[in-house]
Amino acid sequence: MTRTARRNRRTLQVTGAGAAALLALSACSSSDSDSSSTTSDSSASASDKLSGTVTVFAAASLKESFTTLGKQFEQAHPGTKVTFSFGGSDSLAASITGGAPADVFASASPKTMKIVTDAGNASGTPSTFVRNQLEIATLPGNPDKVASLKDLTNPDLKVVLCDKEVPCGAAAQKALDASRLKLTPVSYEQDVKAALTKVELKEADAAVVYKTDVHAAGDKVGGVEFPESADAVNDYPITLLKGAQHTDTAEAFIALVRSAEGQKVLTEAGFLKP
Repeated sequence: MTRTARRNRRTLQVTGAGAAALLALSACSSSDSDSSSTTSDSSASASDKLSGTVTVFAAASLKESFTTLGKQFEQAHPGTKVTFSFGGSDSLAASITGGAPADVFASASPKTMKIVTDAGNASGTPSTFVRNQLEIATLPGNPDKVASLKDLTNPDLKVVLCDKEVPCGAAAQKALDASRLKLTPVSYEQDVKAALTKVELKEADAAVVYKTDVHAAGDKVGGVEFPESADAVNDYPITLLKGAQHTDTAEAFIALVRSAEGQKVLTEAGFLKP
């Protein structure tokens, strides 16, 4: 081999070694970059993870549906907890404006939601997520043969209504006014569940409640629909409240309520779509 050939061969060997080194450095750099990207993605994923407790104040008629949705939410987001306070919407609104700690408010009427928004306790604009219609709850088997709203005016019947300040009571009064009927109940109850319980315990013969409550009671009561209820359908608004401790988690729960999955739970319980 000539001296020139040996020199050319040595040059190629050096060049090849340099290229290999560059490839190794490039691979190393790429690996570091991928590792950095993976770490970055993991951090972003961790930061997006929901956590904390969400306190929801909700109308009594939402008890069964919201309890189900709360469990679904906790299962979908480990590390979160949803606690509820159910009751008459007017009482809940008063508690919120009085300073009770809550993150979300779901009311059975725009009127009671307005108490909260007017006081400046809502964060953003409330949105209607379902609607609800009235129905007459009777004793199982309907032994008194109640067939209409007018039948409830029979003085021999013990009838219970929700308090007029509560959405179900206001709706019942609206239906009665539209029918030009006067009804004197044996008692006015603080929320729709309390009114229904009177019938379940056979302390009353009938009560004007929501279709969803008759549905939830199963065979404990009978149900009688009446056309006047179409004149008193209640919209249910929901909102995030100011001062929420875990805003992202609270907003995620509201999103579940309004989602197709949430709507499925609510409509199966007898609620109407907004």
